[in-house]
Amino acid sequence: MAEVSLAADKATGPGSPGPVVSRWRSQHLGAWLGVLPFIAFALLFLIIPTLFLIGTAFVDREGNFTLQNLIDLGTDQVMSAFSISIRVSAASAFFGAAIGLAIALAVIRGRLPNAIRSTVMTFSGVASNFAGLPLAFAFIATLGRLGLVTVILRTVFGFDIYKSGFNLLSFTGLTLTYLYFQIPLMVLIIAPAIDGLKREWSEAAQTLGASRLQFWLHIGFPVLWPNLLGTLSLLFANAFGAIATAYALTGSSLNIVPILLYAQIRGDVLHNPGLGAALALGMIAITALANVIYIVVRVRAERWLK
Repeated sequence: MAEVSLAADKATGPGSPGPVVSRWRSQHLGAWLGVLPFIAFALLFLIIPTLFLIGTAFVDREGNFTLQNLIDLGTDQVMSAFSISIRVSAASAFFGAAIGLAIALAVIRGRLPNAIRSTVMTFSGVASNFAGLPLAFAFIATLGRLGLVTVILRTVFGFDIYKSGFNLLSFTGLTLTYLYFQIPLMVLIIAPAIDGLKREWSEAAQTLGASRLQFWLHIGFPVLWPNLLGTLSLLFANAFGAIATAYALTGSSLNIVPILLYAQIRGDVLHNPGLGAALALGMIAITALANVIYIVVRVRAERWLK
């Protein structure tokens, strides 16, 4: 026993880390090993490509340093593309947030069966990730010139939506298509905030004689307002960076930044990788700003929902 005690004393002596320190190191080593795949993913698919874009944006076709790519961002074509992209993103974010908020309030605060809420949340999780070529084909088959809804409205009701001014391959059509994944995304993001509205607040307001409208005007929406602003920023960034749906739906008929960027990098006529990299930097700056607004506003809003 004395030899065992002496060995333990030597193991935990002044020169050894001790059991507590060893446990602390093992726990932190396990935590770092757990987060290592995320760090590698961020390096390979976010940080390194961004650094490559920054380098390419300041290089001309001969490989020489230039500022012309950034200067070309001020041309009429590029400014028009940014203008249309910002308007499409803002419109889809606004209407997606408004409709998604109404749906979330109905299924969460309304006295609907739990099965309906589960169904809506499950569908929102699937629909928020349904984009690209399948989504574009679905809308063309539904609201295209020979789409199902278009033909039914024309043959049954005698109403031609295209003669009335609607065009799927336009600003309105692209915004409507974006709403398919913007609305479910809004439902998913705002649902926890609505759950955070304590029932006691509503009961206290009713006890003091406040109506439901007064509760939402003076308590509900002021508490949700930071989350709504943050979600709007996130929806804007989500729509601004979408390219697959827009390219599959409109091709080159609508001049938005992602399609113009694709034409500069992969096109035969407008091939200019340096300008494409500069366009990508502009998109990164705008989406990064939107995400920073979302993070800052969300952090401020969390104190109301604890």
